[in-house]
Amino acid sequence: MFKSILRTRFKGVLSLAGIYMSIAMATRTYLLFFSRADVSWNIWNLIKVYAMGAFYDIVSVSYMLIPFALLVTLLTDNAFYKRWRMTSAIVFYTILIAAAIFGAFAEYFFWEEFSTRFNFIAIDYLVYTSEVTNNIFESYNIPLVVSLWTLFTSAVASLAIRKKLFTPSERISTTIWQRLKVGSAFIIFPFIAFFAFGQNTERYFDNQYNSELAKDGVYSLGSAYINNELDYHKFYVNNDDKATLTELRKLLATDGSQYTSSNPDDITRKITSSEEAKSYNVILICNESLSASFLGAFGNTEKLTPNLDSIAKQSMLFTNLYATGTRTVRGMEAITLSIPPTPGSSIVRRPGNESLFTLGSVFSQKGYDTKFVYGGYGYFDNMNYFFGNNGFKVVDRNFFTKEETRFANAWGVCDGDLFKKAIQEADSSYAAGKPFFQYVMTTSNHRPYTYPENCVDIPSGSGREGAVKYTDYAMGQLIRDARSKPWFKNTLIIIVADHCNNSAGKSSINIEKYHIPFIVYNPNLVKPTKVETQCSQIDVAPTILGLMGWSYESKFFGKNILTMKPEEQRAFVGTYQKLGYIKGNKVVVLDVQRRSEFFTYDKNTNDLTPSTKNNALLNEAVAYYQGAYYLYKNGLTKKPI
Repeated sequence: MFKSILRTRFKGVLSLAGIYMSIAMATRTYLLFFSRADVSWNIWNLIKVYAMGAFYDIVSVSYMLIPFALLVTLLTDNAFYKRWRMTSAIVFYTILIAAAIFGAFAEYFFWEEFSTRFNFIAIDYLVYTSEVTNNIFESYNIPLVVSLWTLFTSAVASLAIRKKLFTPSERISTTIWQRLKVGSAFIIFPFIAFFAFGQNTERYFDNQYNSELAKDGVYSLGSAYINNELDYHKFYVNNDDKATLTELRKLLATDGSQYTSSNPDDITRKITSSEEAKSYNVILICNESLSASFLGAFGNTEKLTPNLDSIAKQSMLFTNLYATGTRTVRGMEAITLSIPPTPGSSIVRRPGNESLFTLGSVFSQKGYDTKFVYGGYGYFDNMNYFFGNNGFKVVDRNFFTKEETRFANAWGVCDGDLFKKAIQEADSSYAAGKPFFQYVMTTSNHRPYTYPENCVDIPSGSGREGAVKYTDYAMGQLIRDARSKPWFKNTLIIIVADHCNNSAGKSSINIEKYHIPFIVYNPNLVKPTKVETQCSQIDVAPTILGLMGWSYESKFFGKNILTMKPEEQRAFVGTYQKLGYIKGNKVVVLDVQRRSEFFTYDKNTNDLTPSTKNNALLNEAVAYYQGAYYLYKNGLTKKPI
């Protein structure tokens, strides 16, 4: 009877599971060959990829089949064999086939961009459908994609219907208890899988591409949704909070700083400068996806950034600074809050992120006209709310007139138009007799890589290289326009990236893919020099305030790079789940299930070689990351009232 019930009642359910797994395996195979230059072709690794992949495909499809399994279990024999029921089953199974094939197409495009299966970035993109949809239409040949999707769906569904995979070939009589014996397995297995299995494939592979291929895209999407914010104490190596915060206070202590309290959970310090305080204006350009590797100043020979290379020669250039993450909001978090990345999504996108101690709040306290200038719509990624509630006036695309918008795409106005707006806002502040601080966020160096024609010698929309060359062109125009202004002689122009253009690689964290430029420009105020100190994006804010010569109360985790001692040098890099800490050539990566991995980093070859456990390095990493999580969750990074 068991086999008979499977063959009749659950024939459609089993057929759909088989079709889904076939699509998932085909997708995995295509992605494998797409990244053939990067994957490990070791036969044992390939066996693990497909074996683990098949398991996660089964788990994934089991979730989808719950309502169908329930239905065929509970329907009486009379109702089950009705024509309307079988017709409905064919319709719904066809819809699921279409969805599975659509997912395969989406996975290809996501893999092409990020070299990973769906993760929390995909979740974020589902929230902001307008920008993402427009970006897709501007980046890809949608009619061709839709045609191929329709063709594949029609072919698979037609074959399944012709072979009668969704309809029983015979009629048998069953009781509810007989059906429950079979149906309960389909229903209980997904719940067991939910609590028993994560999708931590990294531990089984040295190559990150193989690890990602062993995952299932749909399962990864669901996992990312559930784990968009991770409890540090539950998932990561941690120590007693009081001991951790005591260690953190030791790490944050510097010459010229003094704690205002002996309380271990208070990191407020009085920063005292020995220099004369300045009233420089500051325009901070946070440039989208500007990897250090794009600049000739860092060894690139493609001549994509002639303006930035010229600016770098006249500037204070920090050559050894690393972004904390792989998303714009993570860069914003690091630069404005000077805090290491906490697991999950950026603080910019989290609830309870109002009235924090930020770079903007320091400038506001000093009487500055403080603005966030953005060429897109700042509701995206919660940017307007974050900046608007943390010391900034928001100037986003809503404030651009038609005349001020020469060119725009899905993500916002082009960098040239954005910089003209920033200049206009600076003029306004200057005319009002107020010093100003601007955080300017660019968008042009982002897919679909479109920009105004006749600006650079690479056609708009042809790829990343053209977008890099255009953003460099716009930066050159900004500098030329700024030089003509009366406020320029007293203005620092600071250029830093939010993150690199791509974080993918063979290792779980690829350190070279976090290396970004940090440039402080104004020949009247700053002498050209190279600063080779190993440092992090969280050090940008304290360094700016150090250049201003200001004394202030600080809750920042970062330090003034210019006064850092050799033993204080370190950097933070991370994904939404993995937390990396670099000190010299030693690296520790904290991961869920309280795992930690240790490596030696070769900057010349960009290789990470596994090394033995380093307790001192681990304790420092835990102090920073656990301390950041604890202080934010307990409201202790708020600015003083």
